[in-house]
Amino acid sequence: MIQAGLGLYAIAIPAFLLVLLASAEAFWPRRALVLGRHPRWRTHALFFLSNAVVGRLLSFLVVVGVAANWAEAHHFGALNLAALPFWIEAAIAIIILDFAVWFQHFLMHRSPLLWRMHAVHHSDRDLDVSSALRFHPFELIVSTFYKSAVVALLGVPLIVALAFELWLNANALFNHSNIRLPRKLDRRLRLFLVTPDMHLVHHSTLVDEQKHNFGFALTVWDRLFGTYRSESILGAENQKIGLAEIDDARPSAFIWSMKQPMT
Repeated sequence: MIQAGLGLYAIAIPAFLLVLLASAEAFWPRRALVLGRHPRWRTHALFFLSNAVVGRLLSFLVVVGVAANWAEAHHFGALNLAALPFWIEAAIAIIILDFAVWFQHFLMHRSPLLWRMHAVHHSDRDLDVSSALRFHPFELIVSTFYKSAVVALLGVPLIVALAFELWLNANALFNHSNIRLPRKLDRRLRLFLVTPDMHLVHHSTLVDEQKHNFGFALTVWDRLFGTYRSESILGAENQKIGLAEIDDARPSAFIWSMKQPMT
């Protein structure tokens, strides 16, 4: 019953956040958009629908339904080796899963094959809450099976796997959003969480800056491994978003974006 409720929250909370952050962007935008919301939002909605069928469905069926269920049923995984209180298991699992997502993102920028998939996300010439939906189905499939392996090896409890998916999606929506946070609030938040200004650096057209700020939620991994950068060398106002080799409106087209990894 609790798991079913969490499953509903995993859909309802991100949907609510999407509407809330999109509204905030209209009132407190961080930057003027180069290509605007249309047809970018239509393209990102189509990505969301594609991934709902492919990646999102696999995420809950494989990561949660198979990996977590199987590990729990068979008492498999590192967390099942010791009788720890549930809250400690949950905290350990979420921290390790967050690192696993950071490391996967790091690899996406190091492997030429993985980069071809991930470049679809980076080709967006603007950054707003809808950009969090812009992931190619190929990348979602790779991500799903990667997280499934981590969940199974750790023996993450089913309810914790569901909670982590919710945590990850909510943070991705937040840190991709085009909202202007007060500077003092941004500084305090980024001691622990990735803020929109921090993630903005990662979406720079400068390749060196793309190799910084890989975190989707916690900032500790970038600080620990020396990949943290506070802001672009050009400053947030002057920094260009996207890929240097793509300076037209092609990324706002769905068919072009779907074909991008094959070109």
